[in-house]
Amino acid sequence: MYIKAFAKINLYLDVVDKKEDGYHNLKMVMLPLELHDLIEIERSPYSMDSFVTCDHVELQETKYNLINITISKLRNIYRFTENFNVAVHKEIPISAGLGGGSSNAAAVLKAFNKILQLKIDDEKMLEIGKTIGADVPFCLYNKPAYVEGIGEKLTPINVMHQYQVLIIKPSKGLSTKKVFDVADEMVLKHSEPTNIIKALETGDDDLLAKSMFNSLEEPSISMVGEIQDIKNRLYNDGFKMVLMSGSGSSVYALTRDVKLAKKYYKIYDKEGYEVYLTRTMK
Repeated sequence: MYIKAFAKINLYLDVVDKKEDGYHNLKMVMLPLELHDLIEIERSPYSMDSFVTCDHVELQETKYNLINITISKLRNIYRFTENFNVAVHKEIPISAGLGGGSSNAAAVLKAFNKILQLKIDDEKMLEIGKTIGADVPFCLYNKPAYVEGIGEKLTPINVMHQYQVLIIKPSKGLSTKKVFDVADEMVLKHSEPTNIIKALETGDDDLLAKSMFNSLEEPSISMVGEIQDIKNRLYNDGFKMVLMSGSGSSVYALTRDVKLAKKYYKIYDKEGYEVYLTRTMK
């Protein structure tokens, strides 16, 4: 079985507070992207365990990644004995704030439900997903949404326009845990999602440009200054809707101008940047 695991971007991310259990209460507005990883799952009847492999050089040690965690959680709950080989072909950049690991986990969770006929309903799927990672419930849902809590509360958003998304990842990635560790030592800025949601639903790009917000930008920029450099350059290139996604380090620009997006994709690519051009999902 081949499955797709789709990336996401945050148009809004506010870290509300830190809970006693170490998790953070968040408020987020997220959109799924057409950019995706491809995952192959096949039964391994003569194997003593399930194995996850990846064609990305930095992810070849995958013993502790979110896919393994997902398989382990499902096995503990549903007590299946079958083993599988899971091969991940990476297209979503890693350590980039684009939900690559979470989307992989969500896709495998859905696939195992189907392959093993576990009959997990949507509510239970989200319950399992939130124990794996804050972005996993959204990746299971895979539609524009306002997300609250530790990622488990999802409210659908109707988005009027489809956008071109130009993504540039700095040479250095960022660990989500390290970003939150730094953020916990800072006084973070806060904002409200009302105008973001209104802008998406009404197609008001000027309001969207003014309202995009990510309270993790400051701690992330303190570790990777290139994030701010890329943001400044994208603004100078004529993009109005620019933000760091998630905990970084990737920066994206939204536009409905296909020519503008393609022009600067080629420019950044020629300069040696790790750059991607995709679209928000319809």
